[in-house]
Amino acid sequence: MDNFQKVEVQIISAFVDNGKGGNSAGVVLNADNLTNEQKLKVATKVGLSETAFVSKSKVADFKLDFFTPTRQIAHCGHATIATFSYLSQLGLIKSKHSSKETIDGKREILIQNDLAFMEQKPPLYIEIADYREKILYSLGLTEDDTLTNAPISIVNTGNSFAIIPVASDDILKKIIPNLDLITQISDEFDLIGYYVFSTKTNNEERVATTRMFAPRYGIAEEAGTGMAAGPLACYLFDNLGLKKDRILIQQGWFMNPPSQSLIIVNLIVEKGNITKVMAGGKGIVVTSMTIEI
Repeated sequence: MDNFQKVEVQIISAFVDNGKGGNSAGVVLNADNLTNEQKLKVATKVGLSETAFVSKSKVADFKLDFFTPTRQIAHCGHATIATFSYLSQLGLIKSKHSSKETIDGKREILIQNDLAFMEQKPPLYIEIADYREKILYSLGLTEDDTLTNAPISIVNTGNSFAIIPVASDDILKKIIPNLDLITQISDEFDLIGYYVFSTKTNNEERVATTRMFAPRYGIAEEAGTGMAAGPLACYLFDNLGLKKDRILIQQGWFMNPPSQSLIIVNLIVEKGNITKVMAGGKGIVVTSMTIEI
């Protein structure tokens, strides 16, 4: 007789935009007795870009482990927002202040009405001017497609992303990523992936439209990426002079099919320097599924 274990997975869309779209993540509660090998099997069968596994923590309110279909990662923005939105809706969070433990330490979580925000670290920047042409080539772009006087930078607020500015939404839309080359470059710089953006939006309250490519982690393109939106907000503040403490970023518009997402980033600034990043949005339950492992 086969000895299968059944694991209940909630599918929750995070960073929904006006109640629609967003980026779906799997959420597994009471995951204390699952091994990392079992978690990876579940994440692979779920097939979404990330699945979060929630267990007890001695140092935070909850312990979260994140798995893509191919590996474990330290942090995941949309899966964090999905998880804490769901926990809040279940009544398992009693205060607006909560916290998560991950393999990379403890992070603050803030619940504001139906929004959840996660803490990221102050930004670290690495200039990669020597790789600019190669990075553009990996996207099917040339120098003429880029935003004037804006560097391509690696920005890390917990995970590293290449932040890549382009001149218009039309250019953003026409990108044809070379996923093998993006993987190679991402391996070389230990990136989660590329976050490509335009400062053109269809809404004056929003400051950037984005696309995210992370083939190194099995993600060809993602609809909403909180761990990338934090670095972009810092880049806009520090490099492009956007001196706002609340930055709205939209993503997923040019996917096939589109899944429009809205990510809100709050910057805590002291004496002109970013000291904390809080990225968040809204999550809604889509469906559930049972996985056998």
